[in-house]
Amino acid sequence: MTDHFTVKATYGQVFAVVQFRAVFVGRLLGVMSDTLRAVALAVLVYDRTGSPLLTAVTMTINFLPQAAGGLFLAAMADRFTPRTLISTGYALQCAVGLLLAFGHLPVAASLVLVAGVACLTPVTTGSAARVLAEALTGDTYVLGRSLSYIVAVSAQMVGMAAGGTLVVWLGVERTMLVTAGAHLVAAAISRLFLSPARAPHASAPATGGGSIVRRTLRGNAALVASPGVLKLIMVQCLPAAYLAAAGSLLIPYSAHRGFSPQQTGVLLAATSVGMLIGDVVIGRAFEPATRERLVLPLLLVMGTPSLTLALDLPYPAVAAAYVVTGTGSAYLLGLQRRFLEAVPAELQGQGFALLNTTTMSIQGIGPLVFGVFAEFVPVGVAIALTGVCSVATTLLLREAARPRLVSAEAA
Repeated sequence: MTDHFTVKATYGQVFAVVQFRAVFVGRLLGVMSDTLRAVALAVLVYDRTGSPLLTAVTMTINFLPQAAGGLFLAAMADRFTPRTLISTGYALQCAVGLLLAFGHLPVAASLVLVAGVACLTPVTTGSAARVLAEALTGDTYVLGRSLSYIVAVSAQMVGMAAGGTLVVWLGVERTMLVTAGAHLVAAAISRLFLSPARAPHASAPATGGGSIVRRTLRGNAALVASPGVLKLIMVQCLPAAYLAAAGSLLIPYSAHRGFSPQQTGVLLAATSVGMLIGDVVIGRAFEPATRERLVLPLLLVMGTPSLTLALDLPYPAVAAAYVVTGTGSAYLLGLQRRFLEAVPAELQGQGFALLNTTTMSIQGIGPLVFGVFAEFVPVGVAIALTGVCSVATTLLLREAARPRLVSAEAA
């Protein structure tokens, strides 16, 4: 492990960096606004169509198109300055909010509009991750990436919780205006506080000439061929997909068990609470080298509690199982340095975009796959299957999860 990664950092040191604060606040506003918009649009679509299917599509339309953006546009993250890409991305999201508020668009046009702008999300998230990699050094980078992940989860949770209330209070159109205003603020912060410096590799990308699509395809191929990158992406994405699948089955599970709406709400928040606890405790209490050694145990902590839901546990035990499962997500802290070092420097932005795209795509597929299982087996058994798959994946990828051996000179 390189020397600058062995010195433990603090969250105060991370927030002392202006560029991190700009990315942090922008991401908080952006994710919360995206979630609010999805809830408001789902209400609008259901009111107009009465279709549960179209309503469900509306709730996921902001995520699925990201796969296309990551596969064909991600090279933009290494071709343009992050300030330009991030501020433009938020500005486009603001424009979408205004169109949805005032345009009185047909349902199909609204969905296409949201899907189109979602294609750029991997580009902006890749650029934001590149800002963190360049602005933060050593262990501050590890904690910064952790905070970026926590804020995304927390903002999504707040957006879901507040979305229904805001729509009832303000109406769909005014809620869309709120999201447009928040995206505008995020765009202004990004423009004012991110560095205007040109992207280091914009003038001479390693993937040669050609269109953005060709550069992206060549870059993705180069990333997959880079030693260790593919396995590190898998070990970061697959367990998260099982976690998302377990969460997606909570509502039918609660209905089957006869839990109240209030109890169900607590269960829906339990995993996020566990994530927050795990990241803060592991990030503050353990040295960087220890965090890397904890990756494998934390992965097992993340997968094992779900196995118990095949039994009819009492409600407090179910809530505890989801909290403990969430704490296991702190394993990601121990992989941040290794992923940063494995990705070629000239493809950093695209590497983070590919990671984000894979994560979002697999998290979308996971609930679908285990939802099908839940049609044929008891819901608790389907949730337990997510734990079985998580543990099995951990064992298959255990070499990628283990800390890399280093020489005494590098330690």
